Amino acid sequence: MTKSSTSGLTRRALLGAFAATAVVAAPTYSKAAGFLRGGGDVRRIRMYSGRTGERIDMIYWVDGKYIKDAVKEVNHFMRDWRTDQSKSMDLRTIDIMAASHNLLDANEPYMLLSGYRSPQTNAMLRSKSRRVARNSLHMQGQAADLRLSSRSVSQMAKAAMSCRAGGVGQYYRSNFVHMDCGVVRSWRG
Repeated sequence: MTKSSTSGLTRRALLGAFAATAVVAAPTYSKAAGFLRGGGDVRRIRMYSGRTGERIDMIYWVDGKYIKDAVKEVNHFMRDWRTDQSKSMDLRTIDIMAASHNLLDANEPYMLLSGYRSPQTNAMLRSKSRRVARNSLHMQGQAADLRLSSRSVSQMAKAAMSCRAGGVGQYYRSNFVHMDCGVVRSWRG
């Protein structure tokens, strides 16, 4: 996973330098939405949906500012595909997803299994599985269930947990990781 550049710096060393810079900058940006370890100066989200066949590869944040039109596209992409309803996703969740992806150094896009979930969809899923929360953060636009074929559930969860920015659920049987911007916690489902 560590690659050497022509200057002799490894990706790990470079990320360490950025992390050190982030610690120094933390007092300035601590209240800014999206300040997140591993986030970077340019934030990009790459996903595809097996349900709709859609793909997204979007730079949505540059130099401390969210790009309004890009965020709108991400919100639409992360809609409830069953009802075709969308909601403004909490930008902290998108930041966690992007930072985790960046830390994993993965070239492939996430497979989005679930982003926003309408109350109707959540109730239907809840009737089929006790693992679906009654007040799921998916209904608030604050959670996503994601998969990468090139990374294990454990690897994805570790990257998300290293952000220390929300909840991380590991679902080994179903091969996905839940990421949300709620209380910092982790669990196995």
